[in-house]
Amino acid sequence: MIQSTAPPTGRVHEIDAVRGFALAGILIANIGFFADPEYAVGFGSMPITEGPVALAVSTLVLTKFYVVFSFLFGYSFTLQLRAWGGKAKARMLRRCLALFALGVLHGLLLWVGDILTLYAALGLLLLALRGIRPRTAVRAGCWIIGVLSVIWLLLAGLTLLDPGGAAAPVPDAAAAARAEALFTGGPLDVLRFQVETYPMLALFIWIGQGPTAMALFLFGLAAGKSRLLEEPERWAHLVPRILWLGYGVGLPGAVFFTWSSQQPGAMELVGLAVNNATSLLLSAAYVVTLLELVKRVPAVGGALAPAGRTAASNYIGQSVLACLVFSGYGLALAGELPPVAAMGVAAAIYALLLTLSARWLRHHRQGPVEWALRRFTLLSPPPPNPR
Repeated sequence: MIQSTAPPTGRVHEIDAVRGFALAGILIANIGFFADPEYAVGFGSMPITEGPVALAVSTLVLTKFYVVFSFLFGYSFTLQLRAWGGKAKARMLRRCLALFALGVLHGLLLWVGDILTLYAALGLLLLALRGIRPRTAVRAGCWIIGVLSVIWLLLAGLTLLDPGGAAAPVPDAAAAARAEALFTGGPLDVLRFQVETYPMLALFIWIGQGPTAMALFLFGLAAGKSRLLEEPERWAHLVPRILWLGYGVGLPGAVFFTWSSQQPGAMELVGLAVNNATSLLLSAAYVVTLLELVKRVPAVGGALAPAGRTAASNYIGQSVLACLVFSGYGLALAGELPPVAAMGVAAAIYALLLTLSARWLRHHRQGPVEWALRRFTLLSPPPPNPR
């Protein structure tokens, strides 16, 4: 039976471990854009036809880990409401405002694919829905996922009626070359690339990921209200079924998504419809697998949890380090490394941040970004350090 452990601060150890694990997937998904900024010119569409590394990332990582992150945002939302009591509404408003401002700065200066502004905006919507019952929240989330899948299938049908309208866009070689030149130029060139690229890509992320993220927020809200991760013994008997659905249905769906993405037209849209549902199953299997591993090997949770406790600092830290490696802020290696080497850089960044997070928390309660967010959210000095 899975047992939950909560640190003295009231945090749920398993949530921190899962969040720390999700940070690895986020980094792997994002590193390709840093390694070759030409991808961002096409509204951030990640190529999946360039070798086994790209195929593996597309199948096992893309669209899987932001699902986990979005679910955990909704879950943590309930923990914060619980802790803040009558002051929850005002504090959450300030927190969302701070997240939005941080996201804009992050997008303009470091990472054009920033997700924080979307989370901040949807956080306000979640705040308005905070009184919703868990069952209703789950139903609403399922409706969102279902409607999105139907929309993709309808678009696929329309594409079959007009095959010529689904022709793949011709890559703009000049725009791609300019993007790489700016990203690997001097710091001012990098800043110009960020400012030019971020607004349109942010809009694409809001439209493309917003509805799914909101559905996962609602699932997380329902799970948090039901204390699902705090009382895992209630669903331990479902672990085999979750794993079977995740790897037996979700994984084939992910393979189909990768294959269909190489077929411009109706089949690509069908793949998006399938992935819209099956990615949730595979993500759930990932989480349950990790929780089972943490139960059997607690050291795994101990290694991941510090990064999860400082997730915002790690998220920003990933961008800082990736920019120092790939952009003109630092070594300007974008376009120079093969996919395997780019994955090696991601592994090194992740390992470094895991180490720094653990060392930081030996002397501080929170990461530096979390500290700033807390100060603005609570409008009061933080408690003294435990040591």
